Amino acid sequence: MAQINFGGVEENVVTREEFPLKKALEVLKDETIAVIGYGVQGPGQSLNLRDNGFNVIVGQRKGSKSWDKAVADGWVPGETLFEIEEAAERATIIQYLLSDAGQIAVWPSIKKHLAPGKALYFSHGFGITYKERTGIVPPADVDVILVAPKGSGTSLRRMFLQGRGLNSSYAVFQDATGRAFERVVALGIGVGSGYLFETDFKREVYSDLTGERGTLMGAIQGIFAAQYDTLRANGHTPSEAFNETVEELTQSLMPLVAENGMDWMYANCSTTAQRGALDWWKKFRDATKPVFEELYKEVAAGNEAQRSIDLNSKPDYREKLNEELREMRESEMWQTGAVVRKLRPENN
Repeated sequence: MAQINFGGVEENVVTREEFPLKKALEVLKDETIAVIGYGVQGPGQSLNLRDNGFNVIVGQRKGSKSWDKAVADGWVPGETLFEIEEAAERATIIQYLLSDAGQIAVWPSIKKHLAPGKALYFSHGFGITYKERTGIVPPADVDVILVAPKGSGTSLRRMFLQGRGLNSSYAVFQDATGRAFERVVALGIGVGSGYLFETDFKREVYSDLTGERGTLMGAIQGIFAAQYDTLRANGHTPSEAFNETVEELTQSLMPLVAENGMDWMYANCSTTAQRGALDWWKKFRDATKPVFEELYKEVAAGNEAQRSIDLNSKPDYREKLNEELREMRESEMWQTGAVVRKLRPENN
C-alpha cells in the first residue's frame, strides 16, 4: 500500500503493480467466492473473477431472469450456479451484491451461513452503515469488507475486456481473521480494479448516494433538461438542442476531460468557449451548491436511505420504476437522442 498525494492530501492507494494478479490468486487460492445476486454488479464482478482464474460460483434465485442470464453467461447449474443459500453455504467469501432492498429481504438466509472465518463482502456501504434501518448486523467472527467499483458492472466488464481497469474504493469494517486487508485487496484486483483507494463504509455510502443523485445521474439529467428546454423554447431544433446539450459533451468533451483534465480541455477549445466557460462556471457552482448541501444533509440524516428502503421494497416498485423511466425515455430530448445515436458513423 502506497501513500499518494492528491491535491495536497495523502491517501492510501493500492496499485496492480504492487499487488499483482499473481499475488491475489495466491492469497485466495483456498477460497470459494460466492457472488450472490446477478443484477447490476454481479455479472461483471463474477465474470472478471472467473476469467482471472479465481474459484467463483454464483448464487441466484432459480427461475428468475437473472438465473437465465447467468446460464447464458456460462454458469452451470449444480456446478458453478446455485440457489442463494446453497451458494452461501459453499462459500468462504460471500459477495453480497443484491440490491439494497434485496439485501434486507435475503439477510436472514445469508446470516445463518456466515460461519466463523468467512468473509462478507459488499460493493456498497448501505446495508452496514444504516444497520438500524436494514437489520444487517454481521456476527463478530467474520471479516466484513468492501470493494466499490466507481462505475456500473457493465463498465467494469467492458473495461476488463479492453485490458483496462475501473478504479474502486476498498474498506475493512471488521477484521476477525487478521486477513481482511489482504482478502479485500485481492478481491479488488480480481474483479478488475484499476487501482484501489481506501475509504470506510460510511464515507462510501455518503459519497455514493450524493454522487448518484448529483453529478453522476440526477443533477446531470436536470441540467441537460434545463438547457435543452431553453434552447427549444428559443426556436432551436431538437437535433441542434440535443447535439449542443448532450452529444458534444459525451462524445467530444468528456473523453478529453477523462484523458487530460478539465483545464486541458478548456485550453484546447476556442478562445470564445474558454472565455464563456470561465465566466459562467462559478455561477453554476454558486447556484447549485445549496442543493448539494441539502442533498448531503439528507443522505447523512438517513432520509435518502429510508426513502430507498420504503419505496424499493414495495411489490409494485418495478412497475412504478418503469413508468418513471418511460416518461424520461419518451421525452423529446431522449427520443431525439435515440435518432442521433443511430446516425453516428459507427452505426451506419
